[in-house]
Amino acid sequence: MNDLINKWYKNHALLYKVLLFLSTTFLIVYLFPKSGKFGYDFDKGKPWQSESLLAPFDFAIKKSADELRLEQIEASEKSALYFDVNPQVEANVLKNFEEKFKSSFTDSIIRRHRNLFGVGETAINDIYKFGVLDEDYEYEDDKNVILTEGQTEYAETQFANLTKIDGFREIVESKLQQNDLENFEATFISIFFDIIQPNLELNASLTQNALNEKLEAISEVRGSIEKGTLIISKGEIVEGNKYEVLKSLESEYESQVWNESNYNWIIFAYALLVSLALLMLLLFLRKYRMEVFLDNTKVTFIFFNVLLMILLTTLVINYNSQYVYVVPLCILPLVLKAFFDARLGLFAHVLTVLLLGFIVPNSYEYMFLQIIAGIVTILTVSELYKRANLFISVGQITLIYIIAYFAFFVIQEGDVTNLNPTTFGLFVLCGLATLFVQPLIYIYEKLFGLVSDVSLLELSDTNTKLLKELSNKAPGTFHHSLNVANLAEASANEVGANAMLIRVGALYHDIGKMKNPTYFTENQATGINPHDELSPRESARIIINHVLDGIEIAKKNNIPDRVIDFIRTHHGTSMVYYFYRKEKDMNADTDEADFRYPGPQPFSKETAILMMCDSVEAASKSLKDPTSSKIDKFVESIITKQMEDGQFLNANITFKEIQSIKKVLKVKLANIFHLRIEYPE
Repeated sequence: MNDLINKWYKNHALLYKVLLFLSTTFLIVYLFPKSGKFGYDFDKGKPWQSESLLAPFDFAIKKSADELRLEQIEASEKSALYFDVNPQVEANVLKNFEEKFKSSFTDSIIRRHRNLFGVGETAINDIYKFGVLDEDYEYEDDKNVILTEGQTEYAETQFANLTKIDGFREIVESKLQQNDLENFEATFISIFFDIIQPNLELNASLTQNALNEKLEAISEVRGSIEKGTLIISKGEIVEGNKYEVLKSLESEYESQVWNESNYNWIIFAYALLVSLALLMLLLFLRKYRMEVFLDNTKVTFIFFNVLLMILLTTLVINYNSQYVYVVPLCILPLVLKAFFDARLGLFAHVLTVLLLGFIVPNSYEYMFLQIIAGIVTILTVSELYKRANLFISVGQITLIYIIAYFAFFVIQEGDVTNLNPTTFGLFVLCGLATLFVQPLIYIYEKLFGLVSDVSLLELSDTNTKLLKELSNKAPGTFHHSLNVANLAEASANEVGANAMLIRVGALYHDIGKMKNPTYFTENQATGINPHDELSPRESARIIINHVLDGIEIAKKNNIPDRVIDFIRTHHGTSMVYYFYRKEKDMNADTDEADFRYPGPQPFSKETAILMMCDSVEAASKSLKDPTSSKIDKFVESIITKQMEDGQFLNANITFKEIQSIKKVLKVKLANIFHLRIEYPE
């Protein structure tokens, strides 16, 4: 059991990568649309690019969305309204009219105009011929209306024939005019205002049921295509009926392909393709970026960004595939270049675009545009921490999008008359969204503990709290660090290393000397050397401990691990030779291990360069009457000794690069010591 636990523990990093690989594959496949993919790409109004297409099976022609919408509108217009009638209301109104009439007119007026009461009754009958509405409904006048009493339909008319609650006035006025009784209009209107009551109420349930029946009766298809029928020939324009037939075939094909019998097989096939793409990414990291591959946090970060881009694109496609170019996919290579390098950023970007080719419309056009844009991103964005560079690069990326899309459009259409400027607006929005990379990098630094060139630029400011403290407590060490930073930066530029990273590492590599600054010669301004009162072993321990003290101080001040690596490795496993020889003279059995730094040895090109520059700059202070030949021999001897001591075995630096660094150091030291010819007095 213990052996199994030990085995799991030893391989936990590999097991984590396997789980990360499987979970990312699962999530990507899960995000993919659960529908088959039609084997042809086509757009309305554009030529059919593939060979002539014959119907592979019998299928129905589905109506377009516009056709269905028009039929639904027509069905809605023809659907009848149902109103419930209250028969008691009219009888009550007639009774109330009789009472009001007697109280409103004198006997003399009634005798003189014997038809006055009959005119009022006739008006009421006309008002309630079909009924009075209980509220103002907004329907067309020709809308069919069915009147019901209880569950019985007893009349059918049009909405215009129903009387609105205030529509009785016109009927009353008309009846009075016909009988030359206009003088009594005011009284009649007053009476009718008091007695008229609605007797019609909309039956929402019956009305909705009638509408649903009409809508359900609409057929979604119009005709059919038999197997073997020519659908479209190569070069024909996809429009009109041919477009509808192709859309119907696409829909039918997808519904037939994705059924219960082969659903699992298709999911398995998708998983295979996605896993192959992710496996290529892992193999690339293992072969060319071993330091990234061994760091599970960095591998997780890369996979997370790939998954994030696929998620965003999928969400946009599900909403509206026309907006697919709004997704700022070029953020991916920008972010990976900021934290790692351009080659890794481009490789991950290309694999992500290939995966998205499964789900985007016009996949070839999409992949071409995105890959070209990714290449331009890598080539143009050199120093992301300079804001002007980012804006210029985003402008160039947007321009490339527009030019490439314009070229595709002309190839497909043959002219520019139907060019839609809205698409160019989408590319502009994509460019603006790409500017979000700056705050995104800051967020990633906090979430994943990574460090970008933007953070390195901030750390390189000598006015930061820690460097200010170093310049106050150990001014000699601070000056030494500045000189080493200049030498290291020049050397890094010569061999193509990360100059910004190595400069920051050089500025912070000796911060551990703040703990005991006077024990280091560059800070002994008074000429008093405290080592004179210590044994060589104690002196060596203080000198060696400045590495451990530096790591401790750096961690307390939240210095990134990439910078702390320079503190750990700037002496490697070298020996404090002066005190070792001193102890050796006193005790022949002295152990070398007690006088060696704990390491580790430099494990990158940048940390190796810092070790060379630090040793050369520190030792250069001991040069007396420096000349060009002395400096050349001095540099050669120090770096050769480090090589013979095996300090650069773990660093990815070549002999040719070391020779180039030596040349830079020789020139820089010569400039520092201001060597010039001696003029005669």
